[in-house]
Amino acid sequence: MPFEPLVTAVIETTLNTLIQDEPELGRRLARLKGQVIQVHLKEVSKTLTFVFSQQIDVLAHYEGEPDCYLSLNLSVLPELREHANITKLIKQDKLVLEGDIQLAQKFSQLMTDCKPDVEEWLSRVTGDVVAHSLVKGATNFGQFVKSQATKHQNHLGQVITEEWKLAPAPLEVAYFCDQVDDVKSQAARIEAKLNQLMERV
Repeated sequence: MPFEPLVTAVIETTLNTLIQDEPELGRRLARLKGQVIQVHLKEVSKTLTFVFSQQIDVLAHYEGEPDCYLSLNLSVLPELREHANITKLIKQDKLVLEGDIQLAQKFSQLMTDCKPDVEEWLSRVTGDVVAHSLVKGATNFGQFVKSQATKHQNHLGQVITEEWKLAPAPLEVAYFCDQVDDVKSQAARIEAKLNQLMERV
């Protein structure tokens, strides 16, 4: 199976499954019925077309004209929920939007709220108790890994600055910045005096 149809099939199946599991998402889908939204993902330089009916169809190739076209990074999508952010994102070149702004906001809200409840899905296979234990265990393990990574990062920072002397310590950087500020203010005073002398001459 070619890569693009596989990716669109996975996205389509995942979104439709999540929407079926959550009545509120189904109501939001109904508001988009009959609309076509095209999204160009800058990270991968690919364009996906979302066609809304009783469900969502995700297409890698679409010949028609979409009702709304977006070009963005995925990280920007949640920010579209706020109308005020859209103008800011366009000015910052983080978003290209053609078509209905309200449609883009509805799409953003639907996509950002389509988050899987892993524990609920696992409970269908393993039962509630096992699913809860697995999710809690995975969360605790993730927090442990994160704390260990932070600890090692701090230790490495101390080794680089204090033992190996490869980088200045934070206090040395602050002292250097203070010295730079002093030199700048002295230079400004000297420049002002020179200007006064030049005016007299």
